[in-house]
Amino acid sequence: MRFSLALVLACAVAVTTSASSGRPVDIGQETRGSARIVVAVVTDVQPRFDVNEFGDRLIISQALVRVDETLKGSHSPLASVDVEGGAIGDLSLHVSDMPLLKAGDRAVFFLDSTPSGVHKPHGRGAGIFKLDANDRVPESNLTLSDIKEKVRAALK
Repeated sequence: MRFSLALVLACAVAVTTSASSGRPVDIGQETRGSARIVVAVVTDVQPRFDVNEFGDRLIISQALVRVDETLKGSHSPLASVDVEGGAIGDLSLHVSDMPLLKAGDRAVFFLDSTPSGVHKPHGRGAGIFKLDANDRVPESNLTLSDIKEKVRAALK
C-alpha cells in the first residue's frame, strides 16, 4: 500500500513539474523551423516602444546576446533578439508566453531572422530555453546536453 501511494505521489509530482513548464515543446520541430540556434548569454537588454505586425503598440525588449556556441546557422559572436515585454519607466508589459530576459541570463535561443537583421524567438517563448547554473532548464528535466542531442538528431 505504501509503495502504491508513493508511486501515485511521484507521478503527480512528475505531471505537475511537466505542466508547470507551461509549454511542451517539440525540439525537433523547433530545430527544423528555426533559422539559427545558439547557446548564448544576455549581455544587455534595452526596452523600447514598437508596433507589432498586427498594429499593436507594445514594449519590445531588445536583448544583445553573446554567442557561446552555434548549433545551427551561421556563427557570429553577437546577436540581437527582440522579445515582447519589458518595462519603460512605470509602465511594464508582461507577456504570458514570453520569458523576461535580463543581463546574465544564459539560454538556448531558437531564432528566426527578420528583415532588419534583428532576430526573434522561433515559436515565441517556446524558442527560448533559459538555463540555470547547472545547465538545466528550470522546472523541467531537460538539460543543455539533452537539447544539443535533440538538435543534432533533427539536423541529420
